[in-house]
Amino acid sequence: MGGASIALQTALQQISGDMDRQFDQLLPVPDDPRAKLYQAMRHAAIGGGKRLRPLLVHATAQLFNVDRTATLRVATALECIHVYSLVHDDLPAMDDDDMRRGKPTVHRAFDEATAILAGDCLHALAFEILGDETTHPDPFVRIELVACLARSAGPSGMGGGQMMDLEAEKASFDLPTVTRLQAMKTGALIACAVESGAILGKVPVEGRTGLRGYARDIGLAFQIADDILDVEGDEELAGKKLRKDGDAGKETFLSLLGLDRAREQARMLVDQAIDHLRGYGSEADLLRDIARYTLERDR
Repeated sequence: MGGASIALQTALQQISGDMDRQFDQLLPVPDDPRAKLYQAMRHAAIGGGKRLRPLLVHATAQLFNVDRTATLRVATALECIHVYSLVHDDLPAMDDDDMRRGKPTVHRAFDEATAILAGDCLHALAFEILGDETTHPDPFVRIELVACLARSAGPSGMGGGQMMDLEAEKASFDLPTVTRLQAMKTGALIACAVESGAILGKVPVEGRTGLRGYARDIGLAFQIADDILDVEGDEELAGKKLRKDGDAGKETFLSLLGLDRAREQARMLVDQAIDHLRGYGSEADLLRDIARYTLERDR
């Protein structure tokens, strides 16, 4: 956890443990022919990962004193979508990766068909969690959470960004196009994590402007840092293969801006993100720490 403050390290460790316990409870392996499917879902969801999106749900929800049980369930739903996207991204038809989070990818540990189904079922599980009364007694809160997550995962969000990323191997994208691609592929789910914490807190849409600005800026800063780590990082720490974008001929923030300008742009985005929280006091310190961590992490 290079660069993380003590408070942030503690929060990351706690949310990581929380997520593992949530998935362990949600995915008991049945004694029937579905066993391999559940084992594959557990392989993908339990252990490893930064758990940034669940932490953002938690950090935002605590601004509004949201019940922790509700927060954890919503955080788990977002992590389901993130993990499903990784399982599918790693498939031979997409990025064709062998390692993820320091262990074999799901299609390598099991098989391709099982990996596809595991991703599909994690996607479905996310909305099952959000639709359940256990998550929140107010149906209007639940449906807003569902709509937020669906938008962020679909063609106007992560899914659309992934399609643009596939096309990036065949075309030369300029900076505005790469920025849009990453705002969808990476930024949309990060934005939904922050917004979900505000939805749980019953903050009206017009009261979320600052939080939306914060999420947009850290989403882009996170991706710029990822591009830098892809070139300068350690594969053992990252738990996955690095330098694949350059090998595939894709334009990135680093290839378009150069290292110094990319670092400068990321720092500016983090400063902007923190400034969006100026209406909050010390209760937003965890969100501020997360913004700084996007630049200081080593994986």
